[in-house]
Amino acid sequence: MAGKKNEKPAKGKGKDKDDNKSSDASASKLKAANSINARHILCEKHSKKEEALAKLNSGTKFDDVAREFSEDKARQGGSLGWKVRGSLDNAFEKAAYDLEPSTTGNPKWVEVKTGHGYHIIMVEGRK
Repeated sequence: MAGKKNEKPAKGKGKDKDDNKSSDASASKLKAANSINARHILCEKHSKKEEALAKLNSGTKFDDVAREFSEDKARQGGSLGWKVRGSLDNAFEKAAYDLEPSTTGNPKWVEVKTGHGYHIIMVEGRK
């Protein structure tokens, strides 16, 4: 009988990839919320979003980066205020409601692309 020398171990699909998005585990720990206090940075071009991410990764406060890079009306440090479920773009809303709250000085963010452009989103509160 032939040996099984040529068998390769099975590889998992996508389980080991670290893509800087909130995991299902952290999302399941959050209480259900009907509204969130959100901030975002909106960039029309991917390259500008990457510049904003580099600033965030270097430790610059989220609201300072938003004032410098965001291309929308939310010029108060990217603040969108309290938004109820159903009032935001579907992709934006799903990403934002899955994100745990953080502060502008130590933000936890997620990236999402919508018809408006590239968003970097953080959530300050949930209720």
